Amino acid sequence: MIVLTGAAGFIGSCLLARLNELEIQRVMLVDDFKKPLKGHNLVDKRFHSKMDRSEFLEWFKKNGSEVKFIFHIGARTDTAEFDIDIFNELNLNYSKEIWRWCTHYKIPLVYASSAATYGLGEHGYDDIHSVVEKLTPLNPYGDSKNDFDKWALKQHHAPPFWAGLKFFNVYGPNEYHKGRMASVILHAYRQINSTGGMKLFRSHNEKYSDGEQMRDFIYVKDVVNVCYFLYKNRPESGLYNLGSGKARTFLDLTRNTFKALKREINISFIDTPEDIRDKYQYFTEANMNKLIHAGYKDGFHTLEQGVEDYVKNYLIPNKYY
Repeated sequence: MIVLTGAAGFIGSCLLARLNELEIQRVMLVDDFKKPLKGHNLVDKRFHSKMDRSEFLEWFKKNGSEVKFIFHIGARTDTAEFDIDIFNELNLNYSKEIWRWCTHYKIPLVYASSAATYGLGEHGYDDIHSVVEKLTPLNPYGDSKNDFDKWALKQHHAPPFWAGLKFFNVYGPNEYHKGRMASVILHAYRQINSTGGMKLFRSHNEKYSDGEQMRDFIYVKDVVNVCYFLYKNRPESGLYNLGSGKARTFLDLTRNTFKALKREINISFIDTPEDIRDKYQYFTEANMNKLIHAGYKDGFHTLEQGVEDYVKNYLIPNKYY
C-alpha cells in the first residue's frame, strides 16, 4: 500500500489522480479532511482508505509493515503565517516521525521540500547538499522546510530511498481552495472574469521593471510525473529541484492567461503589500540537471502549454484533475 499525506490538497490530489490513471488504487489518504473545499479534490478518485493526519503517526508505528511507499506531500504552506510553533509541529516534527518509521520499516520516502528554502537566491538555485546549511529562507515556512532538509542530510539512518523535492512555483487544477496562496494564474482568471483586467505587483527593485519579476513556474502535471518517476526508478537519494528549469515573467504568465481566455490584454500594477515586500523573490530558476542526470526524460510543459491546458480544460469548465 502507498501512503499519500496531504492527499486532499493541491499537489496531493493531483498525484492521486495520476496514480489512478496508472491503475494504482491501493493508496491510503492522510490529511485534515474537515475542510469542505478540499473535499472536491477527491471526488471520483479511487483509493484504499482515509485517515486523519492526527491519527496517522500512531497507526504508522504499529502498522508500517503494510506500507510499501510514502509520498509525504502534506504541510502547512502559508508563507504569510508567522507562528513558528505551527510549522515546527506540522512541517518539521511530523516529518521527522515519518522519516524515523520509514527507516525502521525500510519504506522508501518522497517528501515535499520547497524552493522557499533558497531565500533571495544569494547562493543560487542548485540542489547540491553542501549549500543547504548556508541557505537563509525569508519566512518561517521556508525555515521549516530547510530545517527538515538539514536534519535529513545529517541522519546516519535513513529510508532505503528518499528524495526531498524542492517545489518551485507550482500551478494547475485542484488549487481552488488555496485562497491567497493560490497561483497567480488562478487569481488572474478570477480577476479577468470579474473586472476585465489583472493587477500585478509593482516592482520595488530597480533591477526589474513592473511585471518583469521572474519565477520558475511548473505545471502540476509535471510535478506528479516526477513523483511517479521517483516511485518507479528510485535513483540516488537526496534533494532534487522540481521546477521547469526556465524562469518566466509575471507578464508572460498573465498575457498567456488572457490569450487562453481570448480576452484583450489589460494589465495594471499595484504596490506589493508591505508585509511581504522585504521578503519578495524577484527571480527564481531551478537547476534541473540533477533530476535529468538521474534519468528523468519526460520533459516539462512550457508556460504557454501549461497555462492553456489549465485555463481551457479546468478553469473555464470548472473541472478538477
